[in-house]
Order: sequence, then structure tokens, then C-alpha cells
Amino acid sequence: MAIDNKVLNIREVLQEKIASEYARVYQTKMEKGIPSIDWRNDKINVVSLFSGCGGFDLGFELAGLVATIGEEQAMTAFRSQEDFNAIRHQSIFHTIYTVDCFKEANQSYSFNFPANAQQTIDIRKVHHFPKADLVIGGFPCTGYSEGGLRLIDDERNFLYIHFIRCITQAKPDVFVAENVKGLMTIGKGEVIKQITEDFAACGYDVQYQLLSSEQYGVPQLRERVFIVGVKKGLGFKYNYPQPTHGEGLLPFVTLREAIGDLEANPGPYFTGSYSSIYMSRNRKKRWDEQSFTIQASGRQAPLHPSGLPMEKVGKDEWSFPDGEEAHRRLSVREIARIQTFPDWFTFSDGGNQNVTENNRLDKQYKQIGNAVPVLLAKAVADPIAKWAVERVKSRVIYETQQLQLF
Repeated sequence: MAIDNKVLNIREVLQEKIASEYARVYQTKMEKGIPSIDWRNDKINVVSLFSGCGGFDLGFELAGLVATIGEEQAMTAFRSQEDFNAIRHQSIFHTIYTVDCFKEANQSYSFNFPANAQQTIDIRKVHHFPKADLVIGGFPCTGYSEGGLRLIDDERNFLYIHFIRCITQAKPDVFVAENVKGLMTIGKGEVIKQITEDFAACGYDVQYQLLSSEQYGVPQLRERVFIVGVKKGLGFKYNYPQPTHGEGLLPFVTLREAIGDLEANPGPYFTGSYSSIYMSRNRKKRWDEQSFTIQASGRQAPLHPSGLPMEKVGKDEWSFPDGEEAHRRLSVREIARIQTFPDWFTFSDGGNQNVTENNRLDKQYKQIGNAVPVLLAKAVADPIAKWAVERVKSRVIYETQQLQLF
């Protein structure tokens, strides 16, 4: 079958950009090294790339705890910071290194997680990644959600190359990468094909699947693609999690269940007028529905479900039938709930009192909107966590036997 010229052009651009990005790495002034690594033989040691405030990481940590102490005990403790902190060391997953260039997100990470080797730098400046059993991360998705050949020229869309560079150095047993739905269709599917081929070339069996967060207990309509790679010959077959919520299953979690108790005391939220772009589509869900996708922007946050529904008054034009003053955006606390962060999770606003409150709040909206919903991350991690428990047992037994030989 003949391949059309547009697809061939996409492939050529991709190959050129990949080669350029690799060359750029070795021309960039690198960091001298990373802090000391706390490697544990009795854990699955995790490297987290593009870690942000830690939604992906928290979901994996929670899954690792469920695998060792059980669902009920782990999920009950998760609601209390004191209770969770008292037992989180029992998770089979142990994060040893994180990297992200978003300062406030890294501050949030340090507020909520045990200390590890954390770096606030551009990933392209990391000289060498540490050895790891598992590498996770949601590489930046700027552009992938918009479609169009021109976006292949956006250098931010090639940061996945550094995920691959990490894999070649860390040599993990498993890796998990997350991205937006648009990654699957941009360039007529050539981009996702190239990315998975690049990952597979590192010696991994690679697969990807689109998951919808509301099917896993998240009160939000959010579709994300998860790329999972397992080292060839490892003997582990990853199977994506089956939905837990939906028709014939548990009912979808509604906005009322998620944030209804915050209506009278929502905490700070982004204020200000609504642009013509904002008003070009419906931004409000009902209490008995799931939220629109949480964006990485305070200005673009969905509306709180109280009050009258928005009305469509023309092509790409909606209005507030009861007046703009009767509506508000979801608060920081509310969108954190919708992203299934626990209430104890703290988000840094940078602490700069010389900027507006909206500016400080936007730092938090960006972190939360960029994060993988915690319960979606947990669902993706659950099959790996179950395998990890047996993997660690085998490793400990082997190492004990080796010591007995000497």
C-alpha cells in the first residue's frame, strides 16, 4: 500500500527532530551529578521524571501500599496525613529520585513526600540518571492536544527523548509514561508509533492504551494514554486495569459526592472576567455529573455546579442566564478533590506576596491540572504493584543465598 506524502513528511520531520534532540543533549552544559541515592534491595526503586507536584507518584505509592497491607487499611489511612505517614514506608514502591523544572511543583512535592534525591532543573541538564527498577512520568504534552503537523516542530514535544535516555541509563524492569489523548492521533498516528518504536528499541515490550478517569473512581471526564514498557525476558505481562465504575459496576463518582461539602467553604479560587474563548463552550457540569477535564490554568478552570446551567446562544457562544455574578470557577481545593488528591495534600503558591492572589493561585491550578489523577495512577500501578511484591521476594531470597555462599 502506498504511503501518502504527508505521512512520509511527518516521519522525516520526526527522525530529524529526534536526531537533533540527542545532539543537543551532548552540547548542553550538564549538571555535575545528582544527590546521594537511597537504594533499597527490599523495595522497587522508582525514578520519577517530570514529577510535578506528585499525583502520579502518590498513586503508585498508594498502590504499593495496597499490595503489601491490603486495600481497606491503605485507603482508610490515606484519608489522614498522620495515619498515612505512619505506614507509607510499607509501600513496595520506594522513590529514589525525582526531577522537574517547575519550582513551585517541586516545593509541593517536598511538602508531601519523604525526602529523596530531588532536582529542580531542566531534564536536558541531567548528566546521568540513577539505576532504577521502575521509571514513571508524564512527559510534557504541550501541542499534542491541539493537532496539526506544525506541532511536530515544537521542541517541547520531544522531551520524551529524555525519558528514553533515562531508560537506557537506569535500565528499569518496567516504565510507565502518561500523556494526553491527542498523542494518539497527531500526525495521523505517526507520532505515537515513533515514540513506541523508540521505547521498544531500548529492549522493552511496549504497549499503550487510552484510559478514562471516571471509570476508575475519579469524578472527572479525563482521557489519558498510558504507555507501558516491560523489559524483554522479564516474565511479567502487564495487563491494563479493568474499569471499576460504570454500567454494571460501581456508579460514577459525582461532583456532589466529591465537593458537595465544600460549597459553603470552598477556599480561594481564581477570579475575574470570562474571555470570549472561555464563553465559546459550556463550562458547567451538574452536581450529578463528573467534572470537565481540569486544566493547568486558573483562568480556564471549570465552573462550580451551583446556579443555573449555561445557555448556548450562538455558534461557539454561551451565556449565563442569571448573570455572571451568580457563577464562579472551581476553587483550588475543589479541583484537588476532583483530581483525587487527599485533603491533607499541600500545594505551594510560591510565597511571593509581591504578585496578585490570582497569580499565586494560578501556580497551584497549574500543578493540579498537570497532575495525573491519584486514583487513576493507582489503577495503572495496581498490576505492577502485585508483581513487584513477588519480584522483591525473589530478589531478597536470591541475595540471601548468595551471601550464604561466602
